[in-house]
Amino acid sequence: MLAWVVDVFMAVWITALDVLLLAVYWFWVGLKQWASERRALGPPTSLYLVLTIGSAGFTVVGFGFYRADLVVAALSQLVVAAALLLVLLLGLGTECARWAARRSERRRLVRERRARPSPSPSRTPDT
Repeated sequence: MLAWVVDVFMAVWITALDVLLLAVYWFWVGLKQWASERRALGPPTSLYLVLTIGSAGFTVVGFGFYRADLVVAALSQLVVAAALLLVLLLGLGTECARWAARRSERRRLVRERRARPSPSPSRTPDT
């Protein structure tokens, strides 16, 4: 019985700490972007790094909890890792879609520019 209480306590405490740290980090990044007036840009690269390392770290911590027979704590860490991985994949998918749209628009503009005859100045001989 005591093992289950410790297991559930560890799961709740560690998960709450993880969520709190991520929320503070996202607030800090958002505040920094707001202060520099870069509201229209996508998230910084450091956010993807934090999501990647966080997801891998939570998986490793969850495996450690599993090895210590703290099953509930291990499952909670794996759920948090899966959620971070999902957010990472959605963010990267959005950035890839934006990149593809910008590239397509640039190529279309280049094709239109090449198809249009360029106005060449007419040369008149000086007489």
